[in-house]
Amino acid sequence: YKTSKLVNHLVELKKMGKEDRFWKRLEKAALLILDEWGYLPFERLGTQMLFEVISNCYERRSVILTTNLPFNEWNTIFYDQKLTAAILDRMVHHGLLIMHEGESYRLRHSSMQ
Repeated sequence: YKTSKLVNHLVELKKMGKEDRFWKRLEKAALLILDEWGYLPFERLGTQMLFEVISNCYERRSVILTTNLPFNEWNTIFYDQKLTAAILDRMVHHGLLIMHEGESYRLRHSSMQ
């Protein structure tokens, strides 16, 4: 999922009272990929729903996050320091951080060069 699309989808499901189907699908998944983490800020309900997703995955399934945002800036997308700390805690506990420090693929192959 693109993280923002997942959060928006979960918020809509929650408002309609239909999020149970999502949780059942997530239980069957071995891996959750959250792409573009931190590109767009979330409202309170979205942050809470994303925390539920991470908490649900914690020690049960693998999660891959892609982001350009350093840990100390995660509060800018979640607006809740305690929830941010709880998400970060779960992500790094058994996590492996892989940093890409090379040239951007998109920039290298840009037609604007």
